[in-house]
Amino acid sequence: MLPEKDPKRQGEKDPKEDPSVALFREYLRIKTVQPEPDYDTAIKFLERIASELSLQCQKVEVCPGRVITILTWKGTNPQLRSILLNSHTDVVPVFEEYWDHDPFSAFKDAEGNIYARGAQDMKCVSIQYIEAIRRLKAEGRHFPRTIHMSFVPDEEIGGHKGMEMFVKRPEFATLNVGFALDEGLANPTDTFTVFYGEKCPWWIKVKVEGNPGHGSRFIENTAAEKMHRVITSFLEFREREKQRLKSEKHLTLGDVTSLNLTMLNGGISFNVVPSEMSAAFDIRIPPTVDLKAFEEQLTAWCRAAGEGVTYEFHQKYMDQSVTSTEESDPWWKAFSGTCRDMNMKLKCEIFPAATDSRYIRAAGHPAIGFSPMNHTPVLLHDHNEFLNEQVFLRGIDIYAHLIPALASVLPLQAEA
Repeated sequence: MLPEKDPKRQGEKDPKEDPSVALFREYLRIKTVQPEPDYDTAIKFLERIASELSLQCQKVEVCPGRVITILTWKGTNPQLRSILLNSHTDVVPVFEEYWDHDPFSAFKDAEGNIYARGAQDMKCVSIQYIEAIRRLKAEGRHFPRTIHMSFVPDEEIGGHKGMEMFVKRPEFATLNVGFALDEGLANPTDTFTVFYGEKCPWWIKVKVEGNPGHGSRFIENTAAEKMHRVITSFLEFREREKQRLKSEKHLTLGDVTSLNLTMLNGGISFNVVPSEMSAAFDIRIPPTVDLKAFEEQLTAWCRAAGEGVTYEFHQKYMDQSVTSTEESDPWWKAFSGTCRDMNMKLKCEIFPAATDSRYIRAAGHPAIGFSPMNHTPVLLHDHNEFLNEQVFLRGIDIYAHLIPALASVLPLQAEA
C-alpha cells in the first residue's frame, strides 16, 4: 500500500518552493504514461508556457493523435542554422505496488527528492530547457541563432509515430537545424555523461520448424532441438560480450553488443511435440560493428541449427551516424568549452539503448545526448524514480550557459 499521498498533488502552491521546481512537479503530474498517454493535457500545458514566454508555438500532427509541439525563440540572424532542444513527453508504465509514493503525485521528501515517473526520463530536461529560456529572456538576452524546443510523443515505444516521422516532414526541414540536444542518463559520480552516438536496435524473431508427434516418443529433428541450438549460439555470443565488457576496463555498455532473449513461444499441449517454435531477441549493436558481417553471423547460427530455421526483423535500424567530439568541431567546442568553464567533468560514451537522437543524426544533424544529472543513481524505467530538486535546479543553470554558447556559434563555412 502506498503511503499517504502528497497533499500538493492537486496543484496547491507552496509559497516557499522554487517556481521552477513547482512547474516541474506540475508537469510530472500529467499522466503521459504509455500505453495511453494524456498528450492533450501536455500540449495545453506547453501552449500555456509558450504564451507566458511569448514564444511561437507550432503543432505538427505527424499521424492521427500524435502531435509534435515546437516552441520557438527567433534569433537575430534567423538565416543561420538553429539550435534544437528536444525532449519527449511520454513516460514508461509503472507498477505502483513497488513504489513508495504515488508515481504521478510528484511527491517531494524532506531531502528534496522528487519521486515521479519521468523525473529522470525525461520531464526534468523539458522543464530545464523552458526555465533556462525563461531566465535568459528575463535578462533581456538575444542570440544570433533561432532556438527551437521540440516536445515529441511516443519516444518510449520507439518514436515511430513521433520523431522518426517528423524528421521526414517539411515542417522539420523549415526548422533549419544546425545542432541538437536530447536526453542522456544520470551519473552517480561527480561526472556528467555525454552521448555522441547510439547503438542500432535490432529486434529479431527466429522461427523453427520440426517434426511433430506424440510426447512419449523420441522424434527426430524436432523444433525444440533446433531451437535449443539457436538459443545456445545466441546466448554464447551474449556471454562473450558480457565477459569482454567485464575484462576490458575501458569499455562501457555502449561499446559492446548486448543481446537478450525476450520472448519464447511454441507448443499446444503437454503431450504433443510442436511443429513450430519461435524466439525473440533484443540486440543492440554499437556503431563500431560491421552490420553486414553481424547479420551474416546471425544467418550462420540459424543455418547451423538445421533446416526450417528462419528469422525476420521486427526492427532493424541501420544508421550508425555519430556526432563529432573533436575540439575542431565548432558545436562540440562550444558545448565542451562551456562545461569546462563551469568546472564540469564530462565522460563521452555511446548510448547503450536508443533515443530520438538517432533519427536526428540520421537526418544529417549533429546531436548530443545530455541530461545534467550527476550525483544521481540511474533510475529511468525503475521503481521509485526520483531527482533531487537541487540537481534539477543546477541543470537549469547549466542550460542557461549552454544555450547562449550554442546559439552564438559563429556562422559556419556552409552558412557563409
